[in-house]
Amino acid sequence: MKKVQSRILILSGLIAILGASSALADADVQPAPPSIGADVPLTYFGPAPSTVNPNLVGPKQLLNSGKVDTDKGTITLPLYRGKLGDGRNVWYVLTDTDDKGNADALGLNYSAKLTYSAVGRAARNAVLGKDGLLTFRSGTVDFSPEVKVVPGTGPNTFPPTTFEPGAVGDANYTPLIKVINAGNHIYNAPIVSFGTSADDLSKFCTAAPDFSLVHDKVVNICPSENGNGGTVTLKLTSGFSFAKPVLYLSLDASDALPAAMESVTLAPALKDITVGGDDSAFSSIERLFAVTNGPTGKGNPQRQGFNSALSNEGSPLNVLGGIPTVATDYSPLWDLNVATWTKDAVDKNYRSRVIEEFQILGLAEQGFLTKPDGTPFGSSGFIVNCPIVWRFL
Repeated sequence: MKKVQSRILILSGLIAILGASSALADADVQPAPPSIGADVPLTYFGPAPSTVNPNLVGPKQLLNSGKVDTDKGTITLPLYRGKLGDGRNVWYVLTDTDDKGNADALGLNYSAKLTYSAVGRAARNAVLGKDGLLTFRSGTVDFSPEVKVVPGTGPNTFPPTTFEPGAVGDANYTPLIKVINAGNHIYNAPIVSFGTSADDLSKFCTAAPDFSLVHDKVVNICPSENGNGGTVTLKLTSGFSFAKPVLYLSLDASDALPAAMESVTLAPALKDITVGGDDSAFSSIERLFAVTNGPTGKGNPQRQGFNSALSNEGSPLNVLGGIPTVATDYSPLWDLNVATWTKDAVDKNYRSRVIEEFQILGLAEQGFLTKPDGTPFGSSGFIVNCPIVWRFL
């Protein structure tokens, strides 16, 4: 079994020790109860407005195909089995699609932008068989490497001095698939185990998973008796979207650095998707904002950023752009925009936790946030596959 070195294993948003930690362990995003400061107990408060209208304030599960545990920071999803052309098993989950009808039917996230992701190698072709299984034309993942991230020294632990992804896809691997004989719709179908049998995985129904066989975000994986499905429980990452605290899945990245830091699969074929376009015509991406040198200190209510996460203080608390019920431009493909507070901003004590896109853009416009190398703020060139799961407010 892959040995997990907790002193150097950094999960973005989940600083894990043998996979036992919670995304909400430090309560950085869990909202306080409305009874705080009121003269009546919590039981006197009615249901959240979001129970009446999902666009109103309050908790809302967005990826509805599985069961969320907000205390543990996990989601349990259906486990699907497909196969490669040579017969090897492909175990995957479904999270998003550009097929609105099937998104509603299966409880997946609907993303119109995914239609424009089928460029170059970015979406693998799949064929639906008479048995209901998908056969993939290409794309393999090696889960045997050990994920390692060695933080930098001194006050700036980012960038890490060493980083190695724990799962590596081949040149054609991408989590995106196009089902070419069923409407040519695009699905986000990240692989969570490859080349394994149902018998190989069934031992993890009640035991800790072997991370040389499965994705590093797996908490539990259990095939069904017929071996064609089952369930898989995955760790979630905490962050914000337009000032709303959220939980999301982080599963793949286009380059080694974000793949290692987020403990996700390196998916080289995602590089064929153009970044920097945000909400322009035919763009398949949305922006995700990360801070390198935000305030640090475990328990600090302003804590945020890679330096903090690499110091084992908790999630970097990244900021997502549009998500369902908040905006119409949602995509699980996030163009990673990495920001650094300037020396001037730090000297003036302007540095604080940022929690929404236009707050960040305003700070960049004023010159208080730049790229890590000091050049004007913008895309890092990296894509991370992070389907949204839960909105707290």
